[in-house]
Amino acid sequence: MCTPAPVGIHVARFWLRCLFLVALPFALPAQQESQAEAEQRLEALQQDIRSLQEDLSRSRTAQQSEQSALRQLDLRIQENTRTLKRLDHEVDEHRQHLAELEEERDREHTRILAGEDDLSRLLALTYRLARQSRIKLVLNQDDPLRVARLLAYHDYISRAQADRIASLRSTLRELDRLYSDIEIALQGIERLQHEETVAREALQAQREERENLIEELERQIGGGEKRLAELERDRADLERLIERLGDALADIPANLGQEVDLKARKGKLAMPLSAPVRHAFGQPRAAGLRWQGWLLGATPGTEVGAIAHGRVAFADWFRGYGLMLIIDHGKGFLSLYGYNESLLRDVGDWVEPGEAIATVGTGPGGDPGLYFELRRDGKAVDPAAWLDR
Repeated sequence: MCTPAPVGIHVARFWLRCLFLVALPFALPAQQESQAEAEQRLEALQQDIRSLQEDLSRSRTAQQSEQSALRQLDLRIQENTRTLKRLDHEVDEHRQHLAELEEERDREHTRILAGEDDLSRLLALTYRLARQSRIKLVLNQDDPLRVARLLAYHDYISRAQADRIASLRSTLRELDRLYSDIEIALQGIERLQHEETVAREALQAQREERENLIEELERQIGGGEKRLAELERDRADLERLIERLGDALADIPANLGQEVDLKARKGKLAMPLSAPVRHAFGQPRAAGLRWQGWLLGATPGTEVGAIAHGRVAFADWFRGYGLMLIIDHGKGFLSLYGYNESLLRDVGDWVEPGEAIATVGTGPGGDPGLYFELRRDGKAVDPAAWLDR
């Protein structure tokens, strides 16, 4: 891909040609340029202007391309994070199943030990009875009823011995099956742990790729005036989005029986996460701009909680804010959560205070953290007056 000529070169050439044209009336009469030469220089100046405009256009196209790549990367990271959470849940389930199997194995082992004791006693009784044959029992007894009882007892002991042996064999087979199930469960856990490790490595690589994209984008934008223009545009876009959301939600009834008046809970709303405030509401942000909310410093992947009951009104990537989620709390109150690594709730979902709705990501500067705003009737308000810190 060809690299556009630096914009500064065209600007310098542009002003040099302008100065040259301004100096023309003061030149010696003998050196005055012909009409044709002046037209040639004017054409060259216009060509420089066109070239400068093309360079600016290419820079803007490259910036838009980087923004698009950043959006796709954020979405991939979100999908990976959801996969990791699913794998963690499956690993927990397998470990729970393994613990249950181990308990059952211990119970069966205890039964076998008890059965061995019973079998030993049965064998001892059988041995003592076997020392006398059935004929001896008949010949040596005068009482026929007693002989019949002894023979019946002999048969009962023999059958009990056979039944007990069969039961122990069945128990041993069941124990073998349990051991097999445990082995299968262990293999499943090892496979899931391997998948989890691979997914985490992929997530880390994507995060590094994202940071590189952000750094490159910052270098392209550069300068205070360009940064100011970007921030103003992002803020204007956000204002329009919030206005549209307000219009769209106005005709939708609140969740009956669960609506919470945030005004009555002023100063008692839940924090989105436990983290220090790096930039507070109203602090200077860039030339002429101030922070409209809080920037909370936190480790990437940390869960973000809803500050109050409400409905998810927006959950998508948004320029300047990355993966962003907005909750409508009713009566004109909206809470905004930006710079996320992943979004855990979708548009239309109802959420409760403290419920996980996203995970912390990184902002445009590459620093990890959560951007949080609280809006009332479309206007940003200071979260410090509303949240319980």
